[in-house]
Amino acid sequence: MMRVSIMVLLILVLVIQAMLWFSDDGIRKVRLLTAAVEEQRVDNQRLATRNQNLQAEVEDLRVRLEAIEERARTDLGLVRKGETFYQVVTPEAGEPDRGNGH
Repeated sequence: MMRVSIMVLLILVLVIQAMLWFSDDGIRKVRLLTAAVEEQRVDNQRLATRNQNLQAEVEDLRVRLEAIEERARTDLGLVRKGETFYQVVTPEAGEPDRGNGH
């Protein structure tokens, strides 16, 4: 009777171990979920840093007139009254340079 009980317990332990390691909800899934959580944590940190930078830029635009002017000049190409705008165009790769008389 004792041997039968030990065999039954041994078989149960083996079955439980097999379920733990090889089932869809076992150790493999836990490792995958842990990796996904870590990846999401890194992505959240990157986005939090980006949000902080954007918030600082918004505050800068609210407070400083120079920041608004700089943004208008770079993004919209605006110039002040009395200024002259010059645009320097560089030739594309493979396009002949027309400024040297050829």
